[in-house]
Formats: sequence, structure tokens, C-alpha cells
Amino acid sequence: MYPEHTPHVPAQRAVEVHQPTPLPPAVPVAAPVVPVQPNAVPAVASIVLPDGRVVTGYAINPAHPEPVAAKPAVSRTAVNVALGGAGFLAVCGGLILLTSFIAALTAFITQLITLAAVIFGGWIAVQIFSTRGHQGGTTVNIRKAVIKRNHFHS
Repeated sequence: MYPEHTPHVPAQRAVEVHQPTPLPPAVPVAAPVVPVQPNAVPAVASIVLPDGRVVTGYAINPAHPEPVAAKPAVSRTAVNVALGGAGFLAVCGGLILLTSFIAALTAFITQLITLAAVIFGGWIAVQIFSTRGHQGGTTVNIRKAVIKRNHFHS
């Protein structure tokens, strides 16, 4: 703290007193001062009063940044991809339902044709294998050339 090679005792040193130097009064500026908010709010703000005094302190109203345009919560690309996927699934589901409907309709028509064939075939079988005689119909015997209805006799 004290130099090692000093001939006198520290209590005998002379004490210097420094007085603060006053600031000269500020010259009033002719142009009006327009307050402009800085881009970033400083930690401590200083202002010069009209009489030249400087006041330093914290800023009362910090500058607020301009609001940024509101961004959607989800990007438009993600929404488009999701909607495209949902549309694709809907089309695939519709095609599956259409295919199932066509298969069911084909099976139904096949069953109707089979039922008609069975009924018609049964009717024909009954007509062929019936034991009833020929009652009240037209009798045609080609060998003997007998046609009863038109009365052709040979």
C-alpha cells in the first residue's frame, strides 16, 4: 500500500482534498428538442433540463417494439399437407365403398339370375314330366297328318 523506501512515517503525509468542479451552464439551443425513442431502451437514461442541469435515472416508459404480424399457430404448408392427406383418405375410402357396393350388386344380380333359372327350369321339368294327359290342347300327329283343329285329314 505504501512504498517500501519512504523516509517518513505514513501519518506525516500530506492529505490532498479534491473539490468537484462545477459544470458550466448550458447554452440554450434555438432548435426545439424532439423526443425520439431509441431502438433499445438503455438501462439508465439521461436528460438535459432547460436550465442546463443533467438528470440521470431509469426510464419511466420503456419503448415497446412494434407488434409483429400475427403468425398462424400452424404453418400453411402443414395445413395443406394435412388437408391433402385427409382428402386422399376420403377418396380411398370412397373407392373401397364403391368397390364393395359393386361386388354386392353383382352377387345380388347373380343370385336373381340363379333363382330365375331354378324357377323356370322347375316349371319346364314339371311340364315335361307331368303324368297328366293332353287335355284340351292341339294335337298334331305329323306321321298321320292329322291336325284336329283345322280339320285336315288324310
